Amino acid sequence: MGNHRRWTSALLAAAALATATAVPAAAADAGAIVRTASGPVSGTVHDGYRTFQGIPFAAPPVGELRWKSPQPPRKWTETRDATKPGARCAQSAGGGTPSDVEDCLFLNVTTPGTGKNKPVMVWLHGGGNSYGSADGFDGHRLAVGGDVVVVTTNYRLGVFGFGGLPGLDGTGGFGLEDQQAALRWVRANAAAFGGDPGNVTLFGESGGSFDVCAQLTSPGARGLFQRAIMQSGSCSTTWPANGIIYGQPGKSAWASTDAIAADGAALAARHGCSDVACLRGVPAGELANDPLISQPTAAGFGNRVLPERPDRALAAGRFNRVPVISGNTRDEGRLTSAFTPHPFTEDQYQQLLRDGFGDQAARIAARYPTSKYGTPALAWATVLTDGVWACHQLADNRALARKTTNFGFEFADRSAPTGYFPFPEDVPPGAFHSSDVAYLFDVAGFPVTFTPEQQRLADQMIGYWARFAATGDPNGHDLPRWSRFDGAVQSLAPGAIKPVDAGREHGCGFWAN
Repeated sequence: MGNHRRWTSALLAAAALATATAVPAAAADAGAIVRTASGPVSGTVHDGYRTFQGIPFAAPPVGELRWKSPQPPRKWTETRDATKPGARCAQSAGGGTPSDVEDCLFLNVTTPGTGKNKPVMVWLHGGGNSYGSADGFDGHRLAVGGDVVVVTTNYRLGVFGFGGLPGLDGTGGFGLEDQQAALRWVRANAAAFGGDPGNVTLFGESGGSFDVCAQLTSPGARGLFQRAIMQSGSCSTTWPANGIIYGQPGKSAWASTDAIAADGAALAARHGCSDVACLRGVPAGELANDPLISQPTAAGFGNRVLPERPDRALAAGRFNRVPVISGNTRDEGRLTSAFTPHPFTEDQYQQLLRDGFGDQAARIAARYPTSKYGTPALAWATVLTDGVWACHQLADNRALARKTTNFGFEFADRSAPTGYFPFPEDVPPGAFHSSDVAYLFDVAGFPVTFTPEQQRLADQMIGYWARFAATGDPNGHDLPRWSRFDGAVQSLAPGAIKPVDAGREHGCGFWAN
């Protein structure tokens, strides 16, 4: 979930890495202290699980390390306090909580008590690669219920993670490199936390799901994870103007390195700079809030991190061969529609179609008339659900299934808790974008109260996700049978888990044409 009020999914000083913080004596019991490759850390022992927060997995990307590949963290000898999260990566206020901190390459580990060789699940948060942070996702329910080690990680966002300049090595891919650095940290340290470094599942939602796709097709990620889960974000997802965030242009999750470099040159000129040395001296807050930077943030391809555009690589079968779960929510587009200016009129709906789809607008309006959905806002939400999210995810499921084990799903609890999202009356929330995340994590600032049936669904989803992490197959533990993708996907709804023809449900034949 992008943990912000505008749009989801879903978004320290350098010396802190070199020195240890004193640990309270009460915390210094055997279960709270783990020795990592960089030094010992002391976390928090809870009833049935342990948490370790704010562990550095790379050096602070500040000064000369801004827009460079992540470097190893400095080691420490005294026990480091790991009872509090690290800073959020620099980001604007559009995600709810702004930050101007670049020293942010920290991760958090939740482990179910003690034991060895447990599957490890590494979470990439949403927020369109523009917002969010790892500490917003408390994974103790997943860790305890699934008997897995859960790792949530920060990575550089926006212009810091996915920007660059002409001639700058790594342009467009620094955030993806951060994720790979976190995965290498997991490989080196998982065993110390009771995890199996040879059994790692990379999973994410929204922007984090796009990044999972990127890592599937990145040569540098090969061997760093053995399973993958993509929630509401596929390799081939594209969107029209206003299709994700109102007022933002249409695009995809990918942009050429040349395009990103050109944007970086324009950004530098705005700040009176002609080279990267000058731009590295501009305060992080000024860059994070520069109006030239649009959201969501595209990752760059045509570089050493992503030599090929991920959707094309996936379609051609050029990706890391690991089992994959891939799916979306039943009503993805309702969140975007809810945050489109209201009152939402028929004229506005027709203008959105023209702005987003050009000469195809009339054809789409005929297929999705307001009369069929009750309100123009709900008609627009359905256009986005089908044309932006569901059909692209299904296309990628087909590509994955040709080369590897693939399981498709659709989260379909249309009464899911809405947390802090205020939905207007003309946009019933349904199973909105990011609504599935609260069934796996306790999300910061997103209060939920489950009915008994919803709690049962949450337990079942944790069972599926954890079983897949353990074996590459989600089936088992008295869960309803989930078949490999063959055109149908597993619909996840309270008391109604079953296969559905999502292509028919979302009119994907229409969108394919």
